[in-house]
Amino acid sequence: MAAEQPEKSAEAEATLQREAQAWVVRLGSHQATQEDAQAFRLWCAQSRAHAAAFTQAREVWKAMAPAALRVRRQEQRGAHGRRPVAGRRALLGGAVAASVAYLAVSPPLGLWAPVAEWGADYRTGTGEQREVAMADGAVLQLNTQTRVNLQPGAGGGEGIELLAGEAEVLTGAAAVARVTVSAAGGTVTAVRARFNIRNLDGEVCVTCLSGQVEVARGERQVRLDEGRQLRYGAAGLVAPVPVDTGPVSAWRRRQLVFNQVPLADVVAEVNRYRHGRLVLTSEALGRSRVQASFSIDRLDDVAVLVRDVYGAELTQLPGGIVLLGLAKA
Repeated sequence: MAAEQPEKSAEAEATLQREAQAWVVRLGSHQATQEDAQAFRLWCAQSRAHAAAFTQAREVWKAMAPAALRVRRQEQRGAHGRRPVAGRRALLGGAVAASVAYLAVSPPLGLWAPVAEWGADYRTGTGEQREVAMADGAVLQLNTQTRVNLQPGAGGGEGIELLAGEAEVLTGAAAVARVTVSAAGGTVTAVRARFNIRNLDGEVCVTCLSGQVEVARGERQVRLDEGRQLRYGAAGLVAPVPVDTGPVSAWRRRQLVFNQVPLADVVAEVNRYRHGRLVLTSEALGRSRVQASFSIDRLDDVAVLVRDVYGAELTQLPGGIVLLGLAKA
């Protein structure tokens, strides 16, 4: 009987790896449901080995992405000049390439940057902030997980394309120095102004911190004065509203400030700055309101706050993944 134990152990490990790979693919597909998400959390919480297997599978698929994309492009270029190769091996290879390519474009749980953003002119990693001096004297402050391209601005001056993330822009001192920022189908232009702009999943938020900025999307154009903010996205351009600019620019002081914000939104924001992932397993818990400020350099305090203030149950998993749920009665 003792001699059979290594075989059983190897078989169990192989099964765990196959399950982890299936979860990576499933969570990266367009067909994942809320039930899938709940099932994944339960699967991942079974043991540290389950979470570790998922993390390893995720990294393997991530590493395969560039090669898989090259294969896919080669197959597309040759598709018109030859007949497709038949057989299970060819089918499997195509499926793997397609799956990895999709995961690179739409990463599960947002655990890494989409491949379309890998070639950005400037980018910041998780928790990183960076300053970029523009040619005309403007200064661009990049927040965490931000990617931008530089381009000529309309009518001269600097042009910036905010692919994803958040930036604070300070225009140059010269009266003719005009900065143009494009993001998700809209543009922000300013002369002698300072403003903050966020582009998260195609939803853009612009806050004027000083001076005036012009925001245009489609046929609409709106002027923002100091202390006002507007948003635009799939629903169009929303009317400007007054806003407290302190929390908006708190990240420049390495702080996150929340004023009666739902915990679900707090978790989403914190996940932009920390390695790993905070995962809420309770919708009721996510609706709890948070009044707090956190140092970006000490974001583990968030999980502690949720435990101490809301009586939540924490499950620590490898890779910095923490499950946050209601404590069992």
